[in-house]
Amino acid sequence: MKRICIPLLLVAALASTALGQQTDKTKPARRERAPRPVIERRGAEQGQLTQRLQKQMEDLRAAHQDLIADLRTLHATAVKEKATETAAEIDRLISRQQQKFELKMRQLEQQQQEVQKAVKERAGNVQGPKPQGRTAPDFELTSFEGRTIKLANYSDSIVVLEWLNTDCPLVQYHYDKAGTMTGLARKYKDKNVVWLAINSTSQTTPEANREFAKQHKLPYPILDDRSGKVGRLYGAITTPHMFIISKDGFVVYDGAIDNAPNGKTIDGGDTVNYVDKALSELTLGQPVSIPKTQSYGCSVKYPAQ
Repeated sequence: MKRICIPLLLVAALASTALGQQTDKTKPARRERAPRPVIERRGAEQGQLTQRLQKQMEDLRAAHQDLIADLRTLHATAVKEKATETAAEIDRLISRQQQKFELKMRQLEQQQQEVQKAVKERAGNVQGPKPQGRTAPDFELTSFEGRTIKLANYSDSIVVLEWLNTDCPLVQYHYDKAGTMTGLARKYKDKNVVWLAINSTSQTTPEANREFAKQHKLPYPILDDRSGKVGRLYGAITTPHMFIISKDGFVVYDGAIDNAPNGKTIDGGDTVNYVDKALSELTLGQPVSIPKTQSYGCSVKYPAQ
């Protein structure tokens, strides 16, 4: 059985340096008030930094694509020559390389977003109000219908992220009986609010999600996060678990859909839909008055790490 050891070592060496050479040691400038000449100079520097980050991303993507193409060619040769162990090693190398590439791209994209936000805040020597919450991590996922969704494409909208599990009774209550999620999505559809459902259940199937969407006539997609990558990035712990992202890219609400699991409050008081309240405030240009609550529901069934 023929092994292709030397080419594999060469490509592995290339893989170890392809992303390493893209390391960016520059960081966005701190946000602070400064005299106009300083602001103008920083604005120019930040513009140049944005361009450098974009160039790094383009170079990184091109280098990654070339490397993966070479690895796949090598893999095909190994398979053809029945070098099964070598083919398996190349498969693992491709997987590791893809993970490194995705991590580095996320880091560069987040740096670029931070710089762009800093530029906007310093424009005209105006320092805006301190933003609420943490910066929303960017992500790219595919819906179970095959559509690619990237958070960055909704930078001018308010975005609601809803973690769901089609088998969870508490999720089913909000869809089968209360119509909570679909009702809110339709209520705010014309107010520049984007609703995205995310399923991080490791054992879920595309068929189950497509059937669920069809049954409930969802006006929004269900995104495939069976890897759990995005769920863990946001810290989603239950289904449902809700996050609201403001137009300036900050998580301004994190928690439960309301205070009434299965339609009943614990203390017998009035029901408060936290997401409805937060969206009402945001669409009126007001800060979110209740930014954090304890989510309830089934635990997110992440894959084992």
